[in-house]
Amino acid sequence: MKQYEITFLVEEEKTVLELEKLLSSFDGKKETEKFWGKRELAYPINKKNSAMYYTWTISIDPKKLKALETKIQYDSLLLRYLLMAI
Repeated sequence: MKQYEITFLVEEEKTVLELEKLLSSFDGKKETEKFWGKRELAYPINKKNSAMYYTWTISIDPKKLKALETKIQYDSLLLRYLLMAI
């Protein structure tokens, strides 16, 4: 298991729970969570003007990371995200 940091924007809080379930389905684990709050966006994303910002530190097998990232992209759970190795 390797650690990664993911920062993401969501419209609703229930999406965070769905993301947690998705992460656990790939045998990943959320280590830490930082909630930045709900903020106005500089420009609309999918006709949304505000979003909730989160940063998680996660542990996941690097072989399963690409599949997780693909699932996030195609399910459009998140408005935007940034995933980095730490």
